[in-house]
Amino acid sequence: MKNIALVAAAALLVSGATAAQAGEGRVEVRGGIAFASGTSEAVAGAAAGYDFDLGDTAFAGIEGSADKVLTSGTSVLWGVGGRVGAKLGDQTRLYLNGGIGFCCGDSDFYAGVGAQQKLGGQFYGKIEYRRYFSVVDVNTAAIGVGISF
Repeated sequence: MKNIALVAAAALLVSGATAAQAGEGRVEVRGGIAFASGTSEAVAGAAAGYDFDLGDTAFAGIEGSADKVLTSGTSVLWGVGGRVGAKLGDQTRLYLNGGIGFCCGDSDFYAGVGAQQKLGGQFYGKIEYRRYFSVVDVNTAAIGVGISF
């Protein structure tokens, strides 16, 4: 039931956002740390998404991602989700995000917060925190760089 509600929310987000002004696509790479129950491991990943402008001060977006804990025997965590946030001028975006991660036949809901800053031209940097809600709560903190188009 939770998955159905999330898919419905994503569909509403996309349909509502398409009625808004045009936005921009983005691709990025990121790296950081995953931590849970007193242990931590390095994590690396990539994502692609599209942000829809909701006026001069707000945006909403969709994203697909792939992240991997950098230890042997771990699998890629595939994700699909969205984000909504505030544009602080032309250079900075603050946002909340959420979605579902899929790995090895299981799925976990995640929620997080982030900041994205233009670095010049089409390049940007970002910092993001996510918390995955499963049997054991897992947290990730990452920094990334990307290009918007």
